[in-house]
Amino acid sequence: MFEDIKNKLHELRLNTVAKALESNGFKVYVVPDRVTAKELILSLIPEGSVVGIGGSVTIREVGIIEELERRGFKVVHHWVKVSPEESLELRRKALTSDVYLCSSNAVTLDGKLINIDALGNRVAAMVFGPKRVIVVVGRNKLVRNVEEGVSRAKNIAAVANALRLNYKTPCTTLGYCVDCKSPERS
Repeated sequence: MFEDIKNKLHELRLNTVAKALESNGFKVYVVPDRVTAKELILSLIPEGSVVGIGGSVTIREVGIIEELERRGFKVVHHWVKVSPEESLELRRKALTSDVYLCSSNAVTLDGKLINIDALGNRVAAMVFGPKRVIVVVGRNKLVRNVEEGVSRAKNIAAVANALRLNYKTPCTTLGYCVDCKSPERS
């Protein structure tokens, strides 16, 4: 019973966000799970496209990168074992891809995308460069307003990234952002 109520709440919030994003000029698809999301994403990418990938755990969790490579798409992403200089060059190449896949740190109920980006490559690609941008967002990223979105970006997404990258920042021991000046800050 409680699971049904949670699912209904998620459905209501997803529909609210979808309408708001559409009124902001986005084409929106609401899907029930990762498998359906992957199928939809694949259907939106024209054959022969060069596909750029933002630094996104969400995109990787969907499993799209491996499937794109299996199908013969040229995939440009910087999460490969290369030098820092080569990683930066891959980020630049992704800006000129035909299709760019990424996520946002949060999406407000009134249709605003919230992003914190260490180098700016993901946000740059979202607003200029690739011919088509596909932003994949799970229901866990829906927030009421910009203030909640910034809090989620700083205290969940940025902390999770710092933990994933083994940064030695205060947030990796505290579990929340203290707006530090650490050289490893993400």
